[in-house]
Amino acid sequence: MALEDAKSEVDLAFTRAERRGLAYENAFGGATSFLRRRYSKDLKGVDLAITGVPFDQAVTHRTGTRFGPRAVREASALQPFDPPYGWGYSPLDEMEIVDYGDLAFDYAKVSDFPDTLTAHIRSILAAGPGTVTLGGDHYITFPILKAYAEKFGPLSLLHFDAHSDTWVDDDFSRIDHGTMFYKAIKSGIVDPATSVQVGIRTHNDDFMGVNVIDAREVHETGAAIVVNKIKGIIGDRPTYLTFDIDCLDPAFAPGTGTPVWGGLASWQVAAILRDLAGINLVGGDVVEVSPAYDTTGATAIAGAHVAHELICLYGWTRRKG
Repeated sequence: MALEDAKSEVDLAFTRAERRGLAYENAFGGATSFLRRRYSKDLKGVDLAITGVPFDQAVTHRTGTRFGPRAVREASALQPFDPPYGWGYSPLDEMEIVDYGDLAFDYAKVSDFPDTLTAHIRSILAAGPGTVTLGGDHYITFPILKAYAEKFGPLSLLHFDAHSDTWVDDDFSRIDHGTMFYKAIKSGIVDPATSVQVGIRTHNDDFMGVNVIDAREVHETGAAIVVNKIKGIIGDRPTYLTFDIDCLDPAFAPGTGTPVWGGLASWQVAAILRDLAGINLVGGDVVEVSPAYDTTGATAIAGAHVAHELICLYGWTRRKG
């Protein structure tokens, strides 16, 4: 396929015959899926499933992350024409990737949501693929981690965020986007000693033993040193990467519920994620894109690029075997 195919290709989310390959339909038209991957519930032979979780029970300031998956998919239409810059390979050509669609759940039974999401991810992992999830408020990572820990055991968590999300909360029935990693560590599904939080710039009395590389350290030491530090901590352990879009400074991602100044620039994140190639990434997510607060679409574009980099990292792990 090539760019001239745009004159005859459209709606590849439904019409493409193969699950591999780049896509050349017009970016401004057609049915929207992530990176123009085919929508499918058939996971036989699939390497990676993209799934959306349009959930926002509560955020600290501005709601609207339920529309994040839709916005990120739309923004990704700019990206499937070429292999991602700087990686040296084309994950869309090398892996069978599908858009598995969104999680279905009863919005009026919030208490049922965590188990519903865990079961959703569990069923995907049981079929073989890994997942890259589009959120949704950051609470969604906790139910996802439960499913991953069932398969891999306690995980190393690589967490990009302005907030640590380890505030004390011993009521496990509470669905809170700021305490889920406290609960994950207390549950034994995350190993804090081999976990890292990057970009932190809000106070917390107790980081639960997680290694913290705050935003200032990223700014002052640079991407290469940060990456070496991360790799030295997580080693070759099964790692789940979660990226809250407010890790970026509001200048780069204003469309989030919890903007905090002094954050990472998009170029810093791009360099760090690409240089993390070689870690044992088993899955990941990008969360808290709230498109209503960013008329430019820059936040959704950033979210789509992060998700694309997660795909690249996952593919690199598979290349290592």
